[in-house]
Amino acid sequence: MDINLVINAIKAIVPATGSLAIHQAQSNEYVIKSLQKLGLAKIQPGGKFEEVYANALVEYDPESTLNLLRKKEIKEAFWKAFVSSNNEEWNILKAQAENENIDFAKVEKFREIFISVANRSINPQQVIADAQIQEQLKTLTEARAKEQLKEPLEQSLYPDEFKALIEEKTKAFCGRVFVFNEFDDFLNKHPKGYFTVIGDAGMGKSAIAAQSVLKYKAICYFNLQAQGLNTPEQFLQSICQQLINRYQLQNAENDNLPTLLMKVNEKLAASERLVIVVDALDEVKQPGSENLLYLPKNLPERIYFLLTRRRYAQNEKRLLTEEVEWLLDLTKKKYEVWNRKDVKEYISAFINDEPEHQGLKAWIQKRKIEPPYFIEQVAQKSENNFMYLYYVLPSIAEGAYQDLSLEELPERLQGYYQQHWKQMEMDTPDKRTNAIILCVLVEVGKPISCESIARITGRDEYDVLEILNKWLEFLRKQKQNPEDYYSIYHQSFADFLRNQPTLKREKKNNNIDWQEVLRLISDSNDQLLSSLKLGEDEDE
Repeated sequence: MDINLVINAIKAIVPATGSLAIHQAQSNEYVIKSLQKLGLAKIQPGGKFEEVYANALVEYDPESTLNLLRKKEIKEAFWKAFVSSNNEEWNILKAQAENENIDFAKVEKFREIFISVANRSINPQQVIADAQIQEQLKTLTEARAKEQLKEPLEQSLYPDEFKALIEEKTKAFCGRVFVFNEFDDFLNKHPKGYFTVIGDAGMGKSAIAAQSVLKYKAICYFNLQAQGLNTPEQFLQSICQQLINRYQLQNAENDNLPTLLMKVNEKLAASERLVIVVDALDEVKQPGSENLLYLPKNLPERIYFLLTRRRYAQNEKRLLTEEVEWLLDLTKKKYEVWNRKDVKEYISAFINDEPEHQGLKAWIQKRKIEPPYFIEQVAQKSENNFMYLYYVLPSIAEGAYQDLSLEELPERLQGYYQQHWKQMEMDTPDKRTNAIILCVLVEVGKPISCESIARITGRDEYDVLEILNKWLEFLRKQKQNPEDYYSIYHQSFADFLRNQPTLKREKKNNNIDWQEVLRLISDSNDQLLSSLKLGEDEDE
């Protein structure tokens, strides 16, 4: 059906007020959505601000930010900021957004959508009544085009091994405004220093680190124990090379980190800062008592480190610094309300993600559960743990819990691991070698091919692949010339495996111990070395 038929019908019914009715329809977000659901052709917005704004709301998410943007005072503030020639109005709008605990980057994303809709709505032959809007569209579109030209260059400065991780951790990122507000406050109050985000496994520390890389255009390093990227030597090589590349430092290949930071400081403009993000200090493999990752005790002006780690006892502290050190512990009582709010926002965004998660909506509707109640109950079960949500919500959407009620969903992240372990019947004797395969992934501590696992365990390669596919949600799969390599996705799952009663070090009956796994790995390495030596002898 053509929307012109609807418009003509309105005109015929209410000739005196037809134009007003049509304008109101084109300016109403919910009317636009309803027409789209009916399969009607999309109304092309005119040059009116209200029409463009409503259509931009239809194209934008998440819901939490939409609720802010729908407010009359925010809409008026957006209009003033949009037609303003200075940043003062944007600062006012930013303050209003922060009062609502909304990341201003999301408002800026809405501005980009608004510009896109406005550009589509304007006929090139049509003269916009308000010349200011036309000028703003031109200026902001040109600025965005310049940003897009810069982005590939900036992205290329991030190490290849972290690009996929950063993209994955930030694609569904939401909330954590209180963390960034506190870090911004730290940047404004101190000329340099260390800022550490502390939290338990699965609380979103790596996601905060990844978002910080984008937000602050930061140099970065992610310690990944399961992939074997967690030594001081790897960290220093990566960070130093990033600094040399980004700031085009000459004759600096042999400089240590403190020297490079001094050289970077000399290149920074007066208003410029450098943020270096280092994730998962708790996964660092470093013997001895030296400063963790050999981080500098002293920093040049305008150099900041944003670190993340799990909690540990004070006597285990490995970061010694003479600079200002600020700790933000996500597990503290004062952050519980914010953590819960962010978790609920994440669940809400997941439910409303069309059309990927229709299975979750169907699961909720089948049990006649109101979405707000579902969000509240799952948030409680998660205990504010994002890794729990990362696993459980897709599992529901994919049909893994068709026979369970809301009350029967697993409690806490460890509960989810344990439930999956039981579903796979991993405690039974005939699953013994299946468990060995998972243990090998933990013990090897870096990506390993299916062929290598088969060689270590003495299993057929096809059987190993079949088992890995059953546990794929807990694994990271990556292509390496041209084989697929596997590693444990999250350290919390490796910890779970190590603590399983059937995998304890004490061997009983058919139980598996880690010493056996170590022996299998050692024997496999010896055989490989022997075959290489034999090949050398034959060549001679």
